[in-house]
Amino acid sequence: MLRYVLTFLAAALAGDLSAQEFETLKGHGGPIMGIAVSPDGEVASASFDNSVGLWAGGTPVWLEGHEAAVTAIAFGPNGELVTGGDDFAVRLWGRAPRLLGQHQGKVAGVAVSPNGDLVASGSWDGTIRLWPLDGSAAQTLPPPGAGVNDVAFDPGGEHLYASTSAGLVLRYDLAGGTPAPLARHGFGVNCLIVGEGWVAYGAVDGGTRVIDAESGAQIADFTLDRRPVLAMAYNAQTGRIAVGDGHGYIMVLDTAEWRIVQDFRATRQGPVWALAFSPDGSVLHAGGLEDVVYSWPVGLLDSFDPEMGNDRTFLRNADSMPNGERQFVRKCSICHALSPGPSRKAGPTLHGLFGRAAGTVPDYSYSDTLTGSDIVWTAETVDRLFDQGPDHYIPGSKMPMQVIAGAGDREDLIKYLETATKGD
Repeated sequence: MLRYVLTFLAAALAGDLSAQEFETLKGHGGPIMGIAVSPDGEVASASFDNSVGLWAGGTPVWLEGHEAAVTAIAFGPNGELVTGGDDFAVRLWGRAPRLLGQHQGKVAGVAVSPNGDLVASGSWDGTIRLWPLDGSAAQTLPPPGAGVNDVAFDPGGEHLYASTSAGLVLRYDLAGGTPAPLARHGFGVNCLIVGEGWVAYGAVDGGTRVIDAESGAQIADFTLDRRPVLAMAYNAQTGRIAVGDGHGYIMVLDTAEWRIVQDFRATRQGPVWALAFSPDGSVLHAGGLEDVVYSWPVGLLDSFDPEMGNDRTFLRNADSMPNGERQFVRKCSICHALSPGPSRKAGPTLHGLFGRAAGTVPDYSYSDTLTGSDIVWTAETVDRLFDQGPDHYIPGSKMPMQVIAGAGDREDLIKYLETATKGD
């Protein structure tokens, strides 16, 4: 168990744990997209900064290999760590890290079978693939009919469940056969978890429901007026489910009596994108728009003031910034730093941008299309970049689609950058 988890427990037993004693794991350069916890309590975090953080106390080991945001993460029963990302890749980490394979679209969900032999991945390309860890050939399951948002094995490892952007929850018999639809929600289902005899899922419209794992019959409905549901976590030891949503709330459910036991606001601004329990269920880890993982003692969740979402510049009130800075915060700040030196953000620093040849910041891994490019960053080239969008101006670039349609907004951004990125 991690040192800070032991600290929580010791303080709680001593009766001196105040309402504001929680822990943070800091070091990422972008929002937290996923969290997983190993059977021995090691925390792994997936981030928009293209990296995975493996935390031993407050000091991370950085796992690099993805070429875009890491959006899906899972541990197996023997400590196998698997990730998927916006680069379409599924990766296995450990003593011999390797690429398991590629989809043709964003990997939105990964899971490891209960015996640790098999990895499942689901993609927005509408495919679900099984990757045997013994190195044998991967298998593609019958198509689910829409983009896949999440996958999960049942406790026995005999079935795989998948949720889709078309609102379906599907049950695959891994011995063969066509998938059985358990739920037709009507809105995209973002996440799901599977327990003994039940499946819980969360949807775009805020639907939070529990259904029978075999028949699909509804067991409970915990839908609140908050949407979308973005993250779920389950701890079998305590029988608790945590549910995070776009309004920044975390709801905790008891699976023995199917009731809400806690409901609190975790963020002042922004969504909850990632949740995971410690192995004994005493600590809940959460992440969102900030580049920080937050960890709360579960017994004191209701007493915390919302702490997530307070520090990021891109969450500041838009009216507090001049227009050029506002455009930078909205379009650039998640991926790019303004300060010199290395950064853990997904993109290279913008320090000294004007007059610099594209693709030349040291120690940054550029896409092939920018390596050796003849583009030099000037007011004119930055204007064209945001007028056309990176995917048109620099086809093949890692930069996400970002267009600033208004010429005045582009001009204000360029004036701000000319000052904010000025080199020594």
